[in-house]
Amino acid sequence: MILNLLQLGRVGYGDGLRLQQQLIDARHDGRIGNTLVLLEHPPVLTLGRNASRTNIVASDEFLAYRGVEVHEINRGGDVTYHGPGQLVGYPIFDLRSFTPRLGAVEYVRLIEEALIRACGDFGVKATRVGGRTGVWTAAGGRILERKIAAIGVHIARGITSHGFAFNVNPDLRDFQLIVPCGIADREVTSLEREADPPPAMEAVCNAVARQFGYVFHSQVLWVESLSDLLPDLALAGGVAAAGADL
Repeated sequence: MILNLLQLGRVGYGDGLRLQQQLIDARHDGRIGNTLVLLEHPPVLTLGRNASRTNIVASDEFLAYRGVEVHEINRGGDVTYHGPGQLVGYPIFDLRSFTPRLGAVEYVRLIEEALIRACGDFGVKATRVGGRTGVWTAAGGRILERKIAAIGVHIARGITSHGFAFNVNPDLRDFQLIVPCGIADREVTSLEREADPPPAMEAVCNAVARQFGYVFHSQVLWVESLSDLLPDLALAGGVAAAGADL
């Protein structure tokens, strides 16, 4: 099975939402195969279906002053921060294309596994925490686990969207704007903080793509541009303009 890999650099969150919908429609119609989109966003807070607005600590005035957008979206989970230095992944997969067909829980576990393995590529031991979706750095002694990747997905008619946010080298102070994922008793961390030496974003993109191919038993095919993946997508408004110089 082929897994298309599309790397887009930094893309506005609204443009990213529109791109996802276009790819979802194309996947439903069979115009593209399973596709993993890797990108970064400018500072933005997203609230999933289970989110509580009280988990945004900063005031609306302060967010506006900082230029931080807020989006309510249809993924699972609570409030999440996205920003520069964070690798965001949007797998647009048809779960019916795998043998056997993947269920929602198994799909999320496989995303976790890919990110755990990617952490291991840089000498960072990562793990799962029971009852808490995402990826955490392994702890010892009195040190509690620290969250290094958040996961929140949406599945409709077998097609996935949204995905994961993997902290490579973001400014961790920005997470003080929120109670990340509604979890107040654990810190957030990054590969920059945990790995020695800290990896570059390009290296992390390559590791994540490789591990997605491994856990989903797919051959990763790097796609140079949106127009190479789907020609009519390149004419679809702002996303194409954003991606033209990426």
